[in-house]
Amino acid sequence: MRAIVAKDRQAGVSGLTLSELPPPHAAENDVVVRVHAAGFTRGELDWPGTWSDRAGRDRTPSVPGHEVSGVVTELGYGTTGLTIGQRVFGLTDWTRNGSLAEYVAVEARNLAPLPADIDHTVAAALPISGLTAWQGLFDHARIAAGQTVLIHGAAGGVGSIAVQLAHQVGARVIGTGRAADRDTALALGAHAFLDLEADRLEDAGEVDVVFDVIGGDVLDRSAALVRAGGTLVTITRPPTVRPADGRAVFFVVEPDRVRLADLARRVREGRLQVRVGAVRPLDEAVAAFTPERRVAGRTIIRVAED
Repeated sequence: MRAIVAKDRQAGVSGLTLSELPPPHAAENDVVVRVHAAGFTRGELDWPGTWSDRAGRDRTPSVPGHEVSGVVTELGYGTTGLTIGQRVFGLTDWTRNGSLAEYVAVEARNLAPLPADIDHTVAAALPISGLTAWQGLFDHARIAAGQTVLIHGAAGGVGSIAVQLAHQVGARVIGTGRAADRDTALALGAHAFLDLEADRLEDAGEVDVVFDVIGGDVLDRSAALVRAGGTLVTITRPPTVRPADGRAVFFVVEPDRVRLADLARRVREGRLQVRVGAVRPLDEAVAAFTPERRVAGRTIIRVAED
């Protein structure tokens, strides 16, 4: 099969190549998916799991990409809940070969059925962004109607979904980002917007929840905005500056078949927009890791047609 292969940890993106690999086989409780579309995170070449297995052993060369949408072609021993020929989407395992390939082996529990009226390119953009947004807002921050939520990167993959979910639950949403992101964030449901390059972050005032996807100085300064009893949630790194009288949470997204199905239902009903900015073929996936210009929305790799 054709796959994008990372052969050298030190080389970074320059070490990615389109290569031929043997197709995977389904282990116990696995399925093999014929990949129709795949999502990736540009920073994943820095993740330990890209280069080692669960036991810490080197597994180069490896295949990146951890979001998949496709069709089940093989069932492993003991696999239940899915059938051959079924459309599915979800997260591939962090420490195994990923989805930037024509086939990928995935634990069945990490996948959810994909309705026929959702395109694979949309589905491939949903797992990490959708699950991260949901888990950050509801599992970790426990937001509720009437609260004020500050969402950094409000027009990005995670942020754009978080804005919609927070708005729908009845929270007041303040989005942040670049000036060019203002109209998008407001259209998605943000009540106010701060340009991080021109406005003072402190002008947001006190908030109940900060959801950070940026890190660095923005994360550190955000801690002072959290009112007593509030929560600072981030996916970038463990916070070194914490709210004076509140919680600080760093988390890594986890697979959740039930929540994936719920997110897909929201997409079908028009209650959730997934921002796909560019769709590129597999042989352009290496270039997609270092885009020549900023793309508004997720870049998705189309591996096969329906």
